[in-house]
Formats: sequence, structure tokens, C-alpha cells
Amino acid sequence: MNKVISKDGTAIAYDRTGKGPVVIMVGGALSTRSVPQVKTLAALLAPHFTVIGYDRRGHGDSGDSRQYTIGREVEDIEALINASGGKASLYGHSSGAALALEAAHRLDGKIQKLALYEPPFLGTGNSTRSYAEHLAKLKELLRANLRDEMLNYWMTDVTGTPAAYVAQMKNSPMWEGLVALTPTLVYDLTIMNEYSKPGERIDGLRIPTLAMDGGASPAWAHEAAQLLVDQIPNAKRRTLEGQTHGADPEVLATVLVEFF
Repeated sequence: MNKVISKDGTAIAYDRTGKGPVVIMVGGALSTRSVPQVKTLAALLAPHFTVIGYDRRGHGDSGDSRQYTIGREVEDIEALINASGGKASLYGHSSGAALALEAAHRLDGKIQKLALYEPPFLGTGNSTRSYAEHLAKLKELLRANLRDEMLNYWMTDVTGTPAAYVAQMKNSPMWEGLVALTPTLVYDLTIMNEYSKPGERIDGLRIPTLAMDGGASPAWAHEAAQLLVDQIPNAKRRTLEGQTHGADPEVLATVLVEFF
């Protein structure tokens, strides 16, 4: 494990593997660099690239600050880029894809390519609530320190995870680890609320971009990928047949190696 100090003094933990052009993996909600899918993908990319897997602030071994802003998360990415030679490509998953987009806007000249997998611009579950409403609810639960309720709300109301699956998760060892990460769900919803009108945030981006979606994913994922292609002049789309929001790392790696 390595650590880099972000602009506000927060320590960001990361792993570096491989050699070659730098690719930084930007995880989505409740993700850390130690998640098996992340580690597997890093290992598959390492023969071709210098791969940086990191814990976003508030996650895993990284520190945090009392006041969250998207800008500070972008500064974390910039610190990783600066520690890795000054330029990098980004692979972002889910809300991490929106964060990668934001970094591309703010770090002009430092981001070489973007690969984005299913940013949830248009919501994910069956809820009719906006991201702003979900964000307000999670903040309310966090103030009351109701973290189990936060995770349950995220799973059922925000992402639309079937209740039966959530019940199984509550009886598994993984639940406690996810509960520990629940304060960071506010970060992901803050990001996605900023992208509630994604066209306005994406406008003007010229970085070569790969927009990906899974062939077995729901309609919102396909719409998000197409929106990226429609808005970014240098974007192209790849639909990964048979894949869902949690795509197989081996399938992802093949596409990412070709693109990067």
C-alpha cells in the first residue's frame, strides 16, 4: 500500500501494479481498492499499464475531511496523477464514472483518455424520487447515526436491489463492512445530484472517451452510454453482451486494453 497527500492534507491510500501508461481506476459507491473485482481487474490490466487502484476519501485506508466537496475528490485524483508522472487515463465505474468525468473537466491536460461504465445519470431503481431527495434522506439518517437504515435505504430505494437479496446480505459478513462505509453514500449522491442534468456538465469535453454498458443491464444504463456518445465528440460506445452493472473483470479488461 502507498499513500499520497491530497491538497487539503487528506491521505489517500493506493496500490500501484504493472508498467506502462498510467490508468487510474475510480470506484463507485461502497467500493474500495480491496474489492475482489477491483483487484482482479487491476491484475488483468497490469501486463499492459501502470494501474492505480485507490480508496476514495472516506473509504478503506484513506483519510477524510469534515467538509465534503466534489472538488476535493478531484484533488485526490490529481494528487495520484502527480505522483505517477503527471498524466493518466481514468476508468470509472457507476458514480465513479461521473467523478472521472468531473476530473476530466477540471484537470485539463492531465487526463488522456476516459473509459466510463454505466454512470447512473437517470437513477437506478424504481423510485420516483430525485437524487436531491435521496440525498436529503441519507443526510437525515446519517445525522441520526442510523447507518443500518442508511444502507437498507440505499439498497432498496436508491439502487432498487430486491428486498430478498438485501435480507440475505444482512445475514452475511459483508453487511457490517458496508455499513462502515455508509457515510460515503452521501458523497456519491452529491456527485450524482450534480449530474442530474448531465448534458450541461459534459458539454465541451473533448477527451477520447469510451462509454460502456452491459447488454443485460437495465434501460437507464443504455441511455447513459448513449448520452455520453451524443454529447462527447470523441466518444464511442461498447455494449458488453451478457454483462450487468457488475461486469466480469475479464470482459472489461479486454475492452479496456484495446481502448487504452
